[in-house]
Amino acid sequence: MTRRRKGVAALCTALISLFSALLVAGQSQPEHAVSSFNYLPARLFFFDDTESAIFHDSMDGNLYVSLNEGKTWNLADGIPSGKVMMVFDHPVNNRYAFALTDGTTHYRTEDRGKTWRPFEVPLPPALVPRPLSFHSDPKNYGYILYQGTSCDHRGWGSVCHDETFYTKEAFSDDVKPLLKETSRCQFAHSSKDFKHEAHTDLIYCVAYDTSSSNGAHDLSSRRLFSSTDFFTNDKKTEDLGIGKNARGVVAFAIVSKYAVVALKDMSKSNGEMLLYVTVDTKTWAKAHFPHASSAQLRENAYTMLESTQHSLAVDVLLQDKSSIGTLFVSNSNGTFFVQSLKDTNRNDLGYVDYERVYGVEGIGLANVVANAQEVEGRGADKRLKTFITFDDGSSWSTLTPPSEDVEGQKISCDPSDPEQCSLHLHSVTTPHNFGRIFSSPAPGFVMGVGSVGEYLRNYQESDTFLSTDAGLTWRMISKGAHKYEFGDLGSILVAVDDEEVTESVKYSLDLGKTWNTYNFGVKLRAQGLVTLPDSTSQKFLLLGQVAKHDQTKDVGKVVVVYLDFVKTRGRKCNDADYEKWYARPRNSECLMGHKQWYKRRKPEANCYVGEKYKDPVVHEDTCECTDADYECDFNFVRVGDKCELVGLEPVPTGVCTAGNPDQTYKGSSGYRKISGDTCVGGIEKDEQVDRKCSQAQPPQGEIAHTKSDFPSQIIQYAYFKASQTILVRLNDHSIWQSSNEGYSWHQPVPDKKFLAFYHHKYSDDRAYLISNTEEFYYTTDTGRTWNIGKAPTPPNGFGAQVIRFHPNSDYVIWVGNKDCSGGGTTCRAEAQYSRDNGRKWTFIDDYVRNCAFAKDSHIDADPSEIVCESYRDKTGSQRHLANNPLELVVGSNFYSRKTKLFDAVVGFAKFSEFFVVAEMIQEKRSLELQVSLDGKHFALGRFPPSMHPETHAYTILESSTKALFLHMTMSEKPAPYWGTILKSNSNGTYFGISIENVNRDDRGYVDFEKMIGLDGIALINVVANPEDATISGRKLLQSRITHNDGGTWTPLPPPKLDSHGQEYQCKGTKCQLHIHGYTERRDPRASYSSPSVPGLLMAVGNVGETLAPYTESDTFLSRDAGFTWQEVHKDAHMWEFGDSGSVLVMANDEEPTDFILFSTNEGLDWKEYKFSNEKVRVQAIVTVPSDTSRRFLLLGNTMRAGGSVAFHIDFTALTARKCLVNIEDPGHDDFELWSPSESRPEQCLFGRQTKYHRRVRNADCVVGEQPRAADILVENCPCAKADFECEFNYVKNANDECVLVPGTTPLPDDDSCQNGESVWYERTPYRVIPYSSCVEGYRPDHGPEHVCPGFGSKSGWFWTFMILIPFAFTALVAYYYYRRSGLARGTIRLPGDTRPAYGGETGVMATLASVPWFIIGVGGIAYEWVVSRADTYLFRSRRGYRNVPIDEDAQILRFEDEEH
Repeated sequence: MTRRRKGVAALCTALISLFSALLVAGQSQPEHAVSSFNYLPARLFFFDDTESAIFHDSMDGNLYVSLNEGKTWNLADGIPSGKVMMVFDHPVNNRYAFALTDGTTHYRTEDRGKTWRPFEVPLPPALVPRPLSFHSDPKNYGYILYQGTSCDHRGWGSVCHDETFYTKEAFSDDVKPLLKETSRCQFAHSSKDFKHEAHTDLIYCVAYDTSSSNGAHDLSSRRLFSSTDFFTNDKKTEDLGIGKNARGVVAFAIVSKYAVVALKDMSKSNGEMLLYVTVDTKTWAKAHFPHASSAQLRENAYTMLESTQHSLAVDVLLQDKSSIGTLFVSNSNGTFFVQSLKDTNRNDLGYVDYERVYGVEGIGLANVVANAQEVEGRGADKRLKTFITFDDGSSWSTLTPPSEDVEGQKISCDPSDPEQCSLHLHSVTTPHNFGRIFSSPAPGFVMGVGSVGEYLRNYQESDTFLSTDAGLTWRMISKGAHKYEFGDLGSILVAVDDEEVTESVKYSLDLGKTWNTYNFGVKLRAQGLVTLPDSTSQKFLLLGQVAKHDQTKDVGKVVVVYLDFVKTRGRKCNDADYEKWYARPRNSECLMGHKQWYKRRKPEANCYVGEKYKDPVVHEDTCECTDADYECDFNFVRVGDKCELVGLEPVPTGVCTAGNPDQTYKGSSGYRKISGDTCVGGIEKDEQVDRKCSQAQPPQGEIAHTKSDFPSQIIQYAYFKASQTILVRLNDHSIWQSSNEGYSWHQPVPDKKFLAFYHHKYSDDRAYLISNTEEFYYTTDTGRTWNIGKAPTPPNGFGAQVIRFHPNSDYVIWVGNKDCSGGGTTCRAEAQYSRDNGRKWTFIDDYVRNCAFAKDSHIDADPSEIVCESYRDKTGSQRHLANNPLELVVGSNFYSRKTKLFDAVVGFAKFSEFFVVAEMIQEKRSLELQVSLDGKHFALGRFPPSMHPETHAYTILESSTKALFLHMTMSEKPAPYWGTILKSNSNGTYFGISIENVNRDDRGYVDFEKMIGLDGIALINVVANPEDATISGRKLLQSRITHNDGGTWTPLPPPKLDSHGQEYQCKGTKCQLHIHGYTERRDPRASYSSPSVPGLLMAVGNVGETLAPYTESDTFLSRDAGFTWQEVHKDAHMWEFGDSGSVLVMANDEEPTDFILFSTNEGLDWKEYKFSNEKVRVQAIVTVPSDTSRRFLLLGNTMRAGGSVAFHIDFTALTARKCLVNIEDPGHDDFELWSPSESRPEQCLFGRQTKYHRRVRNADCVVGEQPRAADILVENCPCAKADFECEFNYVKNANDECVLVPGTTPLPDDDSCQNGESVWYERTPYRVIPYSSCVEGYRPDHGPEHVCPGFGSKSGWFWTFMILIPFAFTALVAYYYYRRSGLARGTIRLPGDTRPAYGGETGVMATLASVPWFIIGVGGIAYEWVVSRADTYLFRSRRGYRNVPIDEDAQILRFEDEEH
């Protein structure tokens, strides 16, 4: 029995051995071959879907060709040795490739590299990354654009420009000129994803509209041109929907289904970029980003990322001092972006750690900087975390780590805690192979090098991981970092050590479950691992460098190891070996109306796919339609989960003609299916609905209105800036919102009571609703959605602003009550800050009266610096603090490093670029004014000898022209208040008297107002009887105006006749126009002027010797900035400007009314429009803050007791003709050029004459949303006395001369000649006002002249000798080529693009930007060393001229010494 068992066992063993032998016979080891080269390749690629490969050695200038997938290599047949500068494969026809030299003779193959033939072009290629541009239609494969450089040699130098040529037969025909002075030309049909019905020959070119004699161009002359006949007869300037303002084009690119143009906003000096997008080549739309102040696109600060067919992805750099960005994702037409992911990691070259998983919709991986606060605040090293999205950026989560390592040991952290334990991967900023970082066309396979833990470790400390389900789950496949590649559609996985020298590779045939090792016999340092682009081959190429001691006669310093895995498996897969694999997790399977799935080999199937050159086929199962498949239709905006009409809906002609408002018509439901969405059935939200004709836009020439009732009195209202959405707070503490300028209203948060709302000062689409508890609500999308936030404390009851903002939108400070319930004995105000818009809070300080960020739009302070007014003694109740001084404390790194600046202060405030502090001098019980430009270094404000702030109250007024205006109260109680206005020098430290006896009220507010949009014009009221008023207590006021920024003040000239054509009773020189000012205004926002209508003023006043009471006044208008006036109507009216002045609206402000007055010719004629059947006491007329809308909102109270009422009055249909603006030929359009210089004695102000575009008064047209034409600088004027101020440490004496302040020393001379001057001047007591642009003329700032060291100090013979030195000549040539190359040009950075953005710096980083990715990866530590040093010199922020607007800080800062 035992013997029988032994026999059976022996038989089984024999059978197993036989089976194993047969299996081995069918599954052999891989094969390899080694080829040697002199240098690493600049390019190594396969012709698409072929076995032919190209190896380009740019150092030797040679091209090598392999016809057997890299097994053997030969020099290209037909190309002379050492000639090839760059090589390009044809993206459509896989038989063609082009080898370009540095001359005019180039080479082409039409047989995948077997043979090459020469062709001629007129010019050598331009030094741009891609001088060739191809047509995407296979029928037009011969359509190619060629960009060359033409140089005119002049002496030792050259003047060069680029020209573009075209061929229709792939250079078999004569090359013809296309366009000169080009920067980039591209076929509109150059990408199969950009689908449109444009002409097949449509070409876009970024080019200059002028030629240049010296090769230099102004960016403003660069535009986007198009043509459908190769610019023979058809040359169109693309206006992008903004007309002549479509200039300053930085770049053009086609990204997925979008064509994108980036242009610099030439009307601003802050480097802001604008994006315009089209999906059909016909209609261009501006891309709108949320929180515009902090998400401005700036030069070198945005990256176009890999995008999908239904959204664009853009990463925006928001911080100047760190490479940390924010990812934004657009809607389906690429015009509206939402924030997707904050604190994305990027490097100084603009590359972003973001990559989509290939072939799977909606999945992408990104790295974020987890310690962004420390990086920005104190320059800490970045700590990176990896996140993944399965829904196209709508939500992100951490990567689930494997539970054990490759050896079966448990990982060192708890996977159930994703904050402390998740998988993190190295990404785009640290590339370690060719091509994509994580994925390939092999469906669902994702590999990466990274680590498990709280943060990503260094590359050398990382391991290699694999996911076979598109990132949902992961497992470690090897210790250490490896390069990796996918073959045979994922059935072969190959990895090679990327840390040490190796002579073997690892490979897996069962989807990474088990791994084998193959030794190829050459010790090398791996530099790249590639296969066919579609990952369908079983053959791979390993690129490596061999150490000198390992080199032989057959093995050079650079080798390509050909790896063939064909014989590792014996049979081809059949249908039973495949499974259906769905591309997304179950909770988000449907995207864009369908589910994606692939047919994929089962892991246990022992077979090869063998479908060479066949891309994996994606299958789609249709989903039922849900809410996610719809977006808002045109003329609708999303509010919460609904789409609401922006205003009255335009309807076709013949609809709603019966005059019956209850008649109905078929209108849009407000929804449309997202373009490209394939869902069927389910919810049908895009079917038309019945709408009442009262919701339709009236016929042309008519006005429409709607009425809305509120249950309580309106006590607060404000628009979101640059939006049609307005918020209203009622006396019953409810909040109401309208997203269509008051046409319809809803409560965004019903059944909640709120104490106030705040709009974000720097972020146009953020607002906060403050309740009486820790709960608050906020929006980041202009009220479309509201989210609940949790504050650390209830809002404070000490009068401090509850929430403070930062130019970085997510930074906020909260000041609330601490321990105040039940009359607590330690009740105090406590400040905390958040870096994530209130999700996490960190303590700042308690017993504070005010805390704010030092950083402002115009104050160049440390972004992490916080300033607090903090009580010295922090005990007891803050309500009863006596003899406890307020200290001013500044803390960097978010208040972690504190410094006390002042022992006692009254308060601080920020005005434009000035940070102003009122310091209390305890010993003297007096005040001193301290001024700073950075929030850290302060200088004492100095006043004329007769005036000292320590004995007076004062009010800081404004600072729009780089000077502070300050009102110092000179009268004393019990007399009414008035005082003197003083104006500072440019750094706010020395003050001079501008005018005396200026009126103020008991609250500290002053009758002072600057005209919006025009420099140097302001209006005030002065007390005409200061002596009598001291006794009588009754002030008589007179109005004054200045047109030279406070240099002189003059009365307002009265009109000759009133609005009835009658003469005024008051006659003679004492009779002037006087107007009511700021101190009498119910709403401080109701200004005299509008930013949209230069020169237009409206005011309520009277003609007489002094100002009459408001109810005895009439309404006046000026069109020339106050030089002349006309009475437009009797009685006092409130007014509002609409559509840049094409509509003016007035309502009676003395009594209830049922009609308004409107004018379409700026007050020449007025018409009535009845808006109500009962009279309403109008409290305000409101429109969008930019005054560009034709819709107005009247807020008021009816005669009946109770709530308020709002009337939406729509003038949209009044006229339909759009105003025409022609900047090149002014005077022949609907606009005129006007300048205040035409009427004032001084022709120049701030060293220049400026003209403004404004609508012709009687032009019957709509200005609309088109950008305002840029102001025209007529000329910079010769310098005059008014253009100078005292130099630092100097002050003006009684003779108006600048003299040195006793005890100070003058600044040293500046002989650095940093701007290339030939001479320098010794300092004098004078300097040019920074706001002035004057040239030459009177120059008291120039002392004795000296020759600059450098060029000017050397003789002509010296420089003749120097030019002959070869190194100098080489440097000049290198610099020219840098400037002419794409490295110095504008670009939209695309995935795989290696150029810096427009205006990129010269130097080391510019050179690195042209190095292939894998060489940068190889450089490793050396690259980081170079970057760390180059960064110091090359990436300092550049700040130029700044146009300081009227202060957004609307609060008036006042310091009353008698109250302390």
